[in-house]
Amino acid sequence: MALYRTNGELFSERRSIIDSVFYSVGKIDHGSRVLRRGRRFSRITKQKLSRWIFILTALLSILLTVYGLKMFFQVKMESKFSTISINIQEERKQQENVVISEDGKTSGESSVVFDDAKTSKESSMVSDDGNKSKEMVSDDEKMSKENIVVSDVGKMSKGKRRKHYPCEVGFLDSVDGLIEPKDFMNFPWFSLEYVDHEERTSKNDLFEPRFGGHQTLEERENSFYAKDQTLHCGFVKGLPGHPSTGFDINEKDKAYMYRCKVAVSSCIFGSSDFLRRPTSRLISQYSKDNICFVMFLDDQTLSKLSLEGNSPDEKGYVGLWKIVVVKNLPYEDMRRTGKVPKFLSHRLFPNSRYSIWLDSKMRLNSDPMLIIEYFLWRRKAEYAISNHYDRHNVWEEVLQNKRLNKYNHTAIDEQFNFYQSDGLPKFDPSKSNDLLPSYVPEGSFIIRAHTPMSNLFSCLWFNEVDRFTSRDQLSFAYTYLKLRRMNPGKPFHLYMFKDCERRALVKLFRHRALPSPPETA
Repeated sequence: MALYRTNGELFSERRSIIDSVFYSVGKIDHGSRVLRRGRRFSRITKQKLSRWIFILTALLSILLTVYGLKMFFQVKMESKFSTISINIQEERKQQENVVISEDGKTSGESSVVFDDAKTSKESSMVSDDGNKSKEMVSDDEKMSKENIVVSDVGKMSKGKRRKHYPCEVGFLDSVDGLIEPKDFMNFPWFSLEYVDHEERTSKNDLFEPRFGGHQTLEERENSFYAKDQTLHCGFVKGLPGHPSTGFDINEKDKAYMYRCKVAVSSCIFGSSDFLRRPTSRLISQYSKDNICFVMFLDDQTLSKLSLEGNSPDEKGYVGLWKIVVVKNLPYEDMRRTGKVPKFLSHRLFPNSRYSIWLDSKMRLNSDPMLIIEYFLWRRKAEYAISNHYDRHNVWEEVLQNKRLNKYNHTAIDEQFNFYQSDGLPKFDPSKSNDLLPSYVPEGSFIIRAHTPMSNLFSCLWFNEVDRFTSRDQLSFAYTYLKLRRMNPGKPFHLYMFKDCERRALVKLFRHRALPSPPETA
């Protein structure tokens, strides 16, 4: 049996037991402190976590609410648009029943050929044969019915805005084998000369040269006759010593434009638009090599476009566009200035046989030669323009111009009253034999053969814009109908095509903001 002493040597086992007890008690106390800290930390973590969960739940509920409202309104709007699209499809079916189709035939030559010799020969001829004139009239009446919709767009109720879509255009597959028809230029021929300068007719010191000249009402009336004549058609100069009347182009650019046989042109004045280049991949190499693509700009627009990265290269090109800078603009109203290249392409390109005008809000997406073949050669037309997408009556166009404050209301009334007094009729869609399917054009795209009658019409239309308002849609029908009325034996072969075809040729954009025209007439 072990002996235990009372001093330090005795009770060694007991001491170890007591030490272990105290050690375990201290360890337990430390563990309880750690446990209490862990519980406190867990309580803090749970509070933060619950807050984050609440915030995320609130955000998710807000997102779901917004998405639900968005889907609700989207479904509601889609139901409205579906109703409109159904109405459009029904109207298209009705329109297709009115369209009279025509089979176009082209020959299979390997290149595009223009019959210049025939044109020069026929340019000295004037159609005097009565029977031939009657045949031309009958042919023109037939052409006015071909591929024309009497009422392309129905009336929409207020608050609903119609969506307009392109339609198929029966272009040839390529320009290969394209040739100008031999009898295409068989139109009335007469000689046109233009007033180059005006002399002071009185001692009035207030006389100032004008770009459009000072045409009297008697001169205006006589200019509507399709005959050998000299008429006002812009570019009128004053006496020596007077300043230029405007639209000045340098001699190098003039020389380039004189060489053009086919021209595609547009313009931007007063920085009213962005520069939109034709879609190169959709235009044939033949057209790129043989057609002049000319963009008329003023210095202000050129500077702005250059800042936007559209600076001309060393040859003066931006893409396919040949940049021609115009100095000394003839009008303060930029819209009126834009009518110079729009209507007077036969004066800017005097040796050109054909020209195409497109507004600067458009990008050309079709080959120009295919456009000329389809709208001029195949239709036996010397002038082609599309009808307006919504309005067909000049009365409606007058009200719309006033409603949108497009021009001074008094000036619009003066012009419209003058036209009414001179016999402008209302458009009647029930008349299937009407010369035009609409009295209001969408004048942003024009295809022209530079024939005497086409050139005369362009001069007459420009003179109306120079005399009255710059809203050319107001003067189109009056000019055309008066020209036809005063020349019954010399028909003007104008083809008005559908607006949906115009939309198939180009891509449409919005204009930049343009300052309002002057309030004075």
